[in-house]
Amino acid sequence: MSDSVDLLVIGGGINGCGVARDAAGRGLSVVLAEKDDLGQGTSSRSGKYIHGGLRYLEYYEFRLVREALIEREVVLEAAPHLTWPLRLILVHSASQRPRWLIRLGLFLYDTLGGRKRIPATKSVRLDTSPEGKAVRDAYRNAFAYYDVWVDDARLVFLNAKDAALRGAEVLPRTRVTSARRDGETWLTTLQGQDGSVRELRARAIVNTGGPWAEQVLGNVAGVNTSKRIRLVKGSHIVTKRWWDGDHGYVLQAPDRRLIFVNPYFDDLALIGTTDIPFDDAPENVTISEDEITYLLGILNSYFKIELAPDDLVWSYSGVRPLFDDDAAKGASAVTRDYTFELDGGTARAPILSAFGGKLTTYRKLSEAALQQLKPFFPRMGPSWTEDAPLPGGDIAGADFPRWFDAFKARWPWLPEPVARHYARCYGTEADRLLDGASGMGDLGEHFGSHFYAREARWLLTEEWAVAPEDLLFRRTKHGVFLTDDERARVAEWLLAQTGS
Repeated sequence: MSDSVDLLVIGGGINGCGVARDAAGRGLSVVLAEKDDLGQGTSSRSGKYIHGGLRYLEYYEFRLVREALIEREVVLEAAPHLTWPLRLILVHSASQRPRWLIRLGLFLYDTLGGRKRIPATKSVRLDTSPEGKAVRDAYRNAFAYYDVWVDDARLVFLNAKDAALRGAEVLPRTRVTSARRDGETWLTTLQGQDGSVRELRARAIVNTGGPWAEQVLGNVAGVNTSKRIRLVKGSHIVTKRWWDGDHGYVLQAPDRRLIFVNPYFDDLALIGTTDIPFDDAPENVTISEDEITYLLGILNSYFKIELAPDDLVWSYSGVRPLFDDDAAKGASAVTRDYTFELDGGTARAPILSAFGGKLTTYRKLSEAALQQLKPFFPRMGPSWTEDAPLPGGDIAGADFPRWFDAFKARWPWLPEPVARHYARCYGTEADRLLDGASGMGDLGEHFGSHFYAREARWLLTEEWAVAPEDLLFRRTKHGVFLTDDERARVAEWLLAQTGS
């Protein structure tokens, strides 16, 4: 006999976790199945921004930009521990775009989304300001504007956790191997990483497979579609930071892309991204030497430093599953908007597939998906996520600095860097993580940097972590700062805890 639920969500990236959270909060019974780890693909390999998409204005995507700008403010309120406004210095290069065009674009950027907590754009003279010290003398003018920084992977986990808290069953490393219509429901087969098999009936399916969305439709559900995914690879590199200040930079590349140079943790810089058509399997994505050369070449043309491939601390690549609208020629011009395809009609069990989208608009995509399914679930509750904090985000007035001061006072024995790490990753849930601890000895084995066994156990029990990469690179970024031996010790510790 099989289980039965209202909704099966296939794909545990940001869109799938957002849909599962929204649906569970509306009273639907939900199962979320992800074949790998949550956020393992595109959703943990972004540029770490909740942003409007300044360059999308050049393609007249005003609706998308407006929606995204509004969402900046929503996510700031929902997860103030995970997000903050980041000041960006857009260096003007006369050979790329005229100054008046940039100023016009930034004016629209300031006004389209109805700013509340985001400061307005200002002009900057690089030859007289501190922000210009690291920049080559050939560049004299810039604009300072803001977007919102976010830990993309943790945003995925917070949505998944909230979905689970609201009754959804979240199943990482669980592949949906088949789905067929059986009367008014879908009869599906789910296979766990351990080989276990489970049958599940669902009244509806939401396909948020991202780069694998077409495979879910064709190979799993046996449904034809006229819509296509266009895969675009984006790669980032990490180096030591070479400028003073907590601002970032935006550089205009010769191919008219915007390259972001961001402060990353205490002393690192995150640089990206590239935009390259990708025809291989999404799981095979890696950075190429040409991409490294491309990014370093742009950096060295704008800054007084000279960076080489040996200066890289880390790099990562992701595949963006963009909706192929057949109108765009270059990868950079492909729309970042989303669309849906509903197969089933009112007489059949529906499967709703999401194509495209971006990290910033995941919540709106989730709302739109549930609206599409409303005819099948007439008793479903109304939309609710706009004003609801994510786990750990219930900070009074969304005032993180004030809350953090109180957090440090509650745990005075915690070193400031460790306290800040817990606060930024877990927000108000950090108090629960530390409950019962009275000194550093209660944090357990020290693996290196700011990583202790107490946090690792929390990730095993609270956030579905099972592999070293889960602990080191997705739920945290401790792995960037640990040595090879320290990372190996984490793997040994994990094996002793789980036996697998």
